[in-house]
Amino acid sequence: MKSKNLFKFLIAIFFVFASTQSFAKTIKWSMQGDSLTLDPHAQNEGPTTMVSRQIYEALVTRGLDMTIGPQLATDWKTTNPTTWVFNLRKDVKFSNGTPMTSEDVVFSILRAQQRTSDFKEYISTITSVKALDDYTVEIQTREPNPILLNQLSNIFVMSKKWCEKNFAMAPQNWDAGQETFSATNSMGTGPFKITLREPNTKTVFKKNNKWWGNVEHNLTEIHLLPIKNAATRVAALLSGEIDVVTDAPVQDLGRIKASGVHKVQSTPQMRTIFLGMDQAADQLRTGNTGDNPFKKKEVRQALYQAIDIEAIKEKVMRGLSEPAGIITFPGVTGYTKELDERLPYDVDAAKQLLADAGYPDGFEVELRCPNDRYVNDEAICTAVVGMLGKIGVKVDLFAQTKSKHFKELKDNQGDFYMLGWGVPTLDSHYVFHYLYETDASWNKVNFSDPAVDAAIRVMEGEVDVDKRNAAIADAWKIVKDNIAYLPLHHQVISWASKRSVDVPIRPNNEPLFRFSNVR
Repeated sequence: MKSKNLFKFLIAIFFVFASTQSFAKTIKWSMQGDSLTLDPHAQNEGPTTMVSRQIYEALVTRGLDMTIGPQLATDWKTTNPTTWVFNLRKDVKFSNGTPMTSEDVVFSILRAQQRTSDFKEYISTITSVKALDDYTVEIQTREPNPILLNQLSNIFVMSKKWCEKNFAMAPQNWDAGQETFSATNSMGTGPFKITLREPNTKTVFKKNNKWWGNVEHNLTEIHLLPIKNAATRVAALLSGEIDVVTDAPVQDLGRIKASGVHKVQSTPQMRTIFLGMDQAADQLRTGNTGDNPFKKKEVRQALYQAIDIEAIKEKVMRGLSEPAGIITFPGVTGYTKELDERLPYDVDAAKQLLADAGYPDGFEVELRCPNDRYVNDEAICTAVVGMLGKIGVKVDLFAQTKSKHFKELKDNQGDFYMLGWGVPTLDSHYVFHYLYETDASWNKVNFSDPAVDAAIRVMEGEVDVDKRNAAIADAWKIVKDNIAYLPLHHQVISWASKRSVDVPIRPNNEPLFRFSNVR
């Protein structure tokens, strides 16, 4: 009898184990770079936000169709033009099982406003935030803010108690190289939690069984395995070591499709690639002229017109890019096709502009470029180097990993550099607030114009749509004429995966694994 019972027990264990194994689904995900930090308020950078989005949540969020909808807040209202009241879900727990309350929301917004946060510009109009009760939060803004919901969709909620316990009350000072507990550990309310973090090597996400939402995925784990080298990344995909790549190299898409067991998804991305030029320094750090040629609009225009963007599109991007005339893209409030038209490619005109500016023989400068952030970033920079050489501008290319590139750029170490800019709020204000406003955190070209600053204030506080759109249009005309930046193209992204893996692609290049399935 005992033997029979033991046998039944062993059989039961076997079937439980087998069932568990058959339903355990893991996605092995790769991209060229890793998240810079796990602190959700420290770095406003694409792959970093990709990772944060799996484990942290915000009051509101963008769904698969990119429209704003509820997340940690169930609903909201304005009680006057500058006062918002959010009602929170009452069934939300952090991954350690502790309830989320309004105290955590208030703490997180205030944390994201601190000096070391790279998200402070998102919510610069918020003057106060307070808990009305355990599940009601009131936000006051300096003036009526028509895009507050768009901004809040990127402010992730952390546990106040967890931050207190782990000395993480302020965001990691990433720019200064600070190491904090929140940079290598996490605890959110999202559908997944991180159980292993080896920066630039491996990050393991496991299903958060305490998640409040409706589970639509069948994943047990996600393994993020960054692979910097494009050829190695593709080889890993084709060999089956990787299941999905969210930055498939354009030169390999045909080979991936031809494998018969893989598929490719492509879509225009919410990101514009461009070059910046420091116009404040009296002398270039890497120049040979004893002055700063970038101070002169004629020089900036010469460089612009020397870049054959169609050649870059066809030869470097394999047709998967769209030439840009401004640093924003279709679908963003304020974008027009007319604004997006480029100055013509004209080498002779570029040479004449240089001569008129006092540089008939050109000049020397270093171009700083990441080699693991954007689609074919180093290859684009290499092409630009050759094109500018045709007008006498000798460019030395300095390419390096994004973590060093961004840190040194923040430290104002670049005369001439590449950057890409997305617009998560889908509103032009985001571009102006970060890239054009006087002394803005990413305004490394040191552009400053009182009329543009005034227009930004209108964008932040004007609820009349026509007046607000007029301010946006005026600001775009000013900065486009100034040529503070050299726009290159709107990026197209391509994801590649096994046919058995379904990960919905979105134009912001952020996978939502909570909607993903493995067959």
